[in-house]
Amino acid sequence: MPQTLLLVDDEDDILELLQFNLQKEGYRVLTARTGKQALKLLGQGIDLCVLDIMMPEMDGWDLAKAIRANPKTISIPIIFLTARSSEVDEVLGLELGAADYITKPIRIRTFIARVRRTLRQQAAPTPMEGDVVEIGGLRIHASNYTVQMGKQELQLPKKEFEVLLFLARHPDRVVSRETLLNEIWGQDVYVVDRTIDVHIRKIREKLGRFAVYIETVKGVGYRFHVEE
Repeated sequence: MPQTLLLVDDEDDILELLQFNLQKEGYRVLTARTGKQALKLLGQGIDLCVLDIMMPEMDGWDLAKAIRANPKTISIPIIFLTARSSEVDEVLGLELGAADYITKPIRIRTFIARVRRTLRQQAAPTPMEGDVVEIGGLRIHASNYTVQMGKQELQLPKKEFEVLLFLARHPDRVVSRETLLNEIWGQDVYVVDRTIDVHIRKIREKLGRFAVYIETVKGVGYRFHVEE
């Protein structure tokens, strides 16, 4: 079965250009001109969403939030494809859980390469090394990307989960940003250091009182530490 991509943009010429080229690569491609239309298509086995930001009715920011808020769609990777090229917008995209942020004008070969990379990363299995990590009141389940905090169960997007899992598997070890980038994203993928900081902040927000376990080591990276 071909992988299914959902393209969301209010410009018909861009949708037609991307759909034509992605279908040539063997993908099944669905399109929507608004965020509200896109929400109705998310139940059709979507493997990747490509979102514009500036759209009528519901912009790309709100659509990404809706995707991440639904347990059934939380793990769908998101690529923002937009004319908004400021660093502030790119960081906001990462904070909303985007796997990539691409600015227009579109270079088709580069765009398709980054789509392939995102899908490849999503399909790559998380190294198991034991299905469950128990530490400091947390039960981290590698098989289904969930974290149990007492009676509460939390599901994290794939990259956030993998960062937390790696740190928890190496307690009291100071892990540099470079190490996290190489271990989670791979050495052949260009991702800026700020990406790690954004993911750590999102993880801390979700862990609540357990957020103190992730310590910042200034100028170096992070450490997972649980007080005895």
